[in-house]
Amino acid sequence: MIRVQQEDFDVGAEIAALKAGRPDIGAVVAFLGTVRDQDGAVDELSLEHYPGMTERELERIETEARARWPLQDALIVHRVGTLRPSDNIVLVLTASAHREAAFAAAEFLMDYLKTRAPFWKRETGPSGSRWVEANAKDDAASARWRSSKDAAE
Repeated sequence: MIRVQQEDFDVGAEIAALKAGRPDIGAVVAFLGTVRDQDGAVDELSLEHYPGMTERELERIETEARARWPLQDALIVHRVGTLRPSDNIVLVLTASAHREAAFAAAEFLMDYLKTRAPFWKRETGPSGSRWVEANAKDDAASARWRSSKDAAE
């Protein structure tokens, strides 16, 4: 499931909803991304997207994760709008019978979200505004999935 929204979300409630009535789930991995402020440099983070296009692209990458790993379920919630330091930005949940698949799928989804997802991020702080781009470390992490066809068992 994919959701792009302005509203905050409750991590515990999202996990409970994912697991409800699912005795086949043995592992749930959760990644929660929040707005970071290093040294007082960020007052707010503005996230923009193209409605419709963004959801289709996130559905495509979630479908790819399901093809690579034996997932019972997955959820991506990504916020848009203006956020402040410590606000939730993104939640990725992956559920599988075993932890290996859940961990790998969550990492794959987050690497994609950090480097290629159609969101535009602008940080504003005391020294002005700047667009945020993926860095070399994020690009390298994402590249490993393009070169590997192996799926976790």
